[in-house]
Amino acid sequence: MANYTHRLRQVMTRTFPGITDDLITNVDRNTFRQGLLTGLADTVHFGRTLTGYRITDSGRVRVEFAEGGDDEGDLLVGADGVGSAVRRQLLPNATVKDIGLRCVYGRMTITEATEALIPEAISHGFSWVSDESGCGAGFAPVRFRSRPAGASDYLMVTLLASQERLGRPDEELFELSPEALWKLTLEATADWHPELRELFASADSDRFFPITIRAGERVDAWESGPVTLLGDAIHTMPPTGGVGANTALRDAATLAGELLIAARGEQSLIDAVAAYERVMLPRGFDTVDASLRMAAQMFSTSG
Repeated sequence: MANYTHRLRQVMTRTFPGITDDLITNVDRNTFRQGLLTGLADTVHFGRTLTGYRITDSGRVRVEFAEGGDDEGDLLVGADGVGSAVRRQLLPNATVKDIGLRCVYGRMTITEATEALIPEAISHGFSWVSDESGCGAGFAPVRFRSRPAGASDYLMVTLLASQERLGRPDEELFELSPEALWKLTLEATADWHPELRELFASADSDRFFPITIRAGERVDAWESGPVTLLGDAIHTMPPTGGVGANTALRDAATLAGELLIAARGEQSLIDAVAAYERVMLPRGFDTVDASLRMAAQMFSTSG
């Protein structure tokens, strides 16, 4: 992990003892999801939009879908992200705030030609680059040890800035085409070090998309039941801390562990959910707070 100025001057670097450069790898999310779904083809289904749920007289949960039909189970886990429909019903007063930052994600496919463009300084792990105007960029190479079908090695190229710094209102920014967003990154980094500008210039112009950076606001514990939340659905995480996915995975591991104890008959399902929530809530929102502090340092935001 390293931090550089937009002139490519090193500000900070962090290495991890015992881990060599060839083992420091960034994870491709699509490939990771495919790995997690291994063996679950018959039990995981896509293309259904949850609109609501109700708890039956027997204490089970019946969910309804926009496409029609319903389903029933012992436990509903809302892992449906920042716009969680489950959270809206379970915690209607929970709020997610816009922290004023916008992110434009992109990538540069790594070929023999583009590999030579990646500066040695940012070729191993995650690197953060920022200028004096409140504009920053994240770079992370993804190189597959065993490449999945259709996948290519790539460099993540991501621009983060305040809405004012980008000079585009949301109604305009989120209507821009991928190519127009790519051009926006070129404009924003026009006076950066030539090697950094070349990374944006050589990026895949059809692979850019924007997001609004949001953060979940801390909520009090609620009465546990057969409906709970996980990951960004409850503690929406700004990417500035770089730990949103890991925090969601820790949630999943904690919940799975408590459910295994319940499966052995050592506690009830509701007790398992309660035990999970007692750990998840403070841990998740402490991590949100840390990510907000990082955003404040990076962009001088009020957090």
